[in-house]
Amino acid sequence: MSDDVTRYELPSEGITLLGYVVRRMHKTQWLMSVPALIAENKSSDALAQIAMYAVTSSTSFGRAYYQPQFNSVGAEVSEADPVTGAIVKAKLEASSPSYLISYSATMPNGDIFSGREEITGTTVGLRGLGMPAPSKFNFKSGSYIAELSGILTSELALSLIGRTRIRAYGFLNCNDNAGNTGKLTVDRSNKIDLEINGKKLQITRTFSVQI
Repeated sequence: MSDDVTRYELPSEGITLLGYVVRRMHKTQWLMSVPALIAENKSSDALAQIAMYAVTSSTSFGRAYYQPQFNSVGAEVSEADPVTGAIVKAKLEASSPSYLISYSATMPNGDIFSGREEITGTTVGLRGLGMPAPSKFNFKSGSYIAELSGILTSELALSLIGRTRIRAYGFLNCNDNAGNTGKLTVDRSNKIDLEINGKKLQITRTFSVQI
């Protein structure tokens, strides 16, 4: 399944870095239930869904088929999420001394998820090539606002037989204007741990989080 996802993110016809970021963000199903949760006064559940979108839209797990082509500074790519119709955009703000990418996902109802990541360089270790990216995200739905920040590191696990894998690890802290706080961690095996208001949540992969 993970290879199917990275095949979509890295299609056989080739793609640019920004195109890859946009495809990676085509997981906006996580955000579809947020307005209803807010209306039901379940803001902690809403924050959990937003946190899950933030981490899944910022990471890839599966086969790294090739390296995307680099864009020029100022370039912007936009493509709708084929499942939800959300308009996803990514822009390369800078390439030196680090890569700075800003992006947004505008949902059909007008909710907006936005963020930016700064790829600070490449680290070489026994586990592979790491690309740490300090990241900040915002989500707005009516008067509801959520903020998230942390460091998510993408990592290429190299292989001599051409089966290089991409994975990630890191953390995000999150809070909203309803008084909720939380923390999410993801490890190299794509195991996600999420706590909201000090309570650990049960994660499912069907675009929902169970309290």
